[in-house]
Amino acid sequence: MTVNKAISTLTAAGLIVRRRRAGSFVASPPVQSAVLQIPDMQSEITSRGEVYGYELISRRYRDSLGKVGNERNFLLDTSLLVLKCRHLANSRPFALEERFVSLDVVPEAAEVDFSTTPPSTWLVAQVPWTRAEHNISAVNATAGVADDLAIPKGAACLVVERRTWRVADEITYVRQTFPGKAYRLIAHFSP
Repeated sequence: MTVNKAISTLTAAGLIVRRRRAGSFVASPPVQSAVLQIPDMQSEITSRGEVYGYELISRRYRDSLGKVGNERNFLLDTSLLVLKCRHLANSRPFALEERFVSLDVVPEAAEVDFSTTPPSTWLVAQVPWTRAEHNISAVNATAGVADDLAIPKGAACLVVERRTWRVADEITYVRQTFPGKAYRLIAHFSP
């Protein structure tokens, strides 16, 4: 009776699958899980015991091109702040960040001095969001990315692309590229 109660509890929690006339089996883990939070690069680097540094490479304004590429969720003619920056760990490139911020949704971003304040730090602290999406991939460094990260062209890199929304309005799109050996994704989750 005790074993049956324990197996019933594990079944209710989704850890055990019972099949009639076949028995009880450990459940397969879900194929897809939300495993990432929106990180603050400065906190991540300092928590590793390294000195954080930040460089703004470029800042410009333009209108969205609409339903193409990385801008596919921004409405056509949305005013965008386009930022490119580099995060450093112990004076070495740690990540390249390329970001679009919708000035229609977050007009105050136009007044922020992103030469001293990392965009993710400011956005997470100042701009409420209701939904996010992560897309994680492995790529080889292009010539431009290799120059920005001081790695050989073709070196393995981890790319994390993130979009955030406030209800239906996309707030930001960011593409963060890490040298393959510099970053690990660690997730803690339960069924």
